[in-house]
Amino acid sequence: MSETVRDADAAPRAHHAAPEGAITEPLADALHPDSFTPRLLALLSNALVWRESHELRRRFGLGTNAWRVISALATRPGSSATEVSEFLGVNKAVVSQSVSTLIDRGLLLLSDGPRGTRPMYLSQAGADMHRAMQPISASGQDIILEGLSDAEAERFNALLREMLERVRLAS
Repeated sequence: MSETVRDADAAPRAHHAAPEGAITEPLADALHPDSFTPRLLALLSNALVWRESHELRRRFGLGTNAWRVISALATRPGSSATEVSEFLGVNKAVVSQSVSTLIDRGLLLLSDGPRGTRPMYLSQAGADMHRAMQPISASGQDIILEGLSDAEAERFNALLREMLERVRLAS
């Protein structure tokens, strides 16, 4: 369900002279920001990631990308950087930078093999870091699912997985 922006919904703007030819009124077919689902999902995701990253950096000196690699290897030990990148849906360069940081911190161990295909494992220090960081990430889920029954939360997650699949198929 998509609505267009109404005049009353337009954000107040500073008073200044617009350049000649500038459109100064909201477009009639502009998407309504409070009912455009992709925008709302992006805002929710950004807010959760910012909150998580801020707390992870403050407490552990690592950000969300490093946490995601640690978390991926906690569930998929022996994954390569390429596999982690695909699993997380992030650019390989992001994973590569996080892997370097985690190796330098002694949290990750690499097996032999060509770059990008080497199996990666958490060290004991990495497993300990996972246990320390996990509650911060889990609290984001608690925020999202607050007030939902177990059945509603299960259905909500199923809907999200279905949406992700539709996006993948549409790409």
